[in-house]
Amino acid sequence: MQTTITFDTIQEQHLPEVLDIYNHYVQHTTISFHTELQTLEQMREQILQVPERYRSYAILEQNNEAEEQSGQKLLGYILITRHKNKQAYDTTAEITVYLKPDQTGKGLGSQSLTFIEQAAVDSGFHTLVATVCTENENSIRLFERRGYEKCAHFREVGRKFDRWLDIASYQKIIGKQEE
Repeated sequence: MQTTITFDTIQEQHLPEVLDIYNHYVQHTTISFHTELQTLEQMREQILQVPERYRSYAILEQNNEAEEQSGQKLLGYILITRHKNKQAYDTTAEITVYLKPDQTGKGLGSQSLTFIEQAAVDSGFHTLVATVCTENENSIRLFERRGYEKCAHFREVGRKFDRWLDIASYQKIIGKQEE
């Protein structure tokens, strides 16, 4: 059985699985700095009720032998979100990749970044930023391998599981340089 990875704009039917993925990271890791589980309505607001250029995408595995929707399996999702809520930042976006825990280490992160970078270029973004808890070594390696450069390190800005946490920001310029 042959499978293909595809990326589709997240729709209402994806939200329960997206919520399960996210809440796993809330409950068990420092990948998310939320300390309370999120609700379906909160996820809907974050993902569906945003301007079109800040789309979120489902990472789907499509069984090539199946022609119908049931042949798709959600493996994770990608977010393009507003970096800062001021007009001068409108050409910069923050990106995040969340995979089901059993889907990490299979190359999906790299495939997802290839897709999201092109989607961001198509939406007119110039710079992408990824903010990562410094304990998340797998994500740091992924972003560095993909050409993102560390541009900031904030010490002890979060507290979860009774310990202080650092975050680091990584950026990649994806747009053409203006002269």
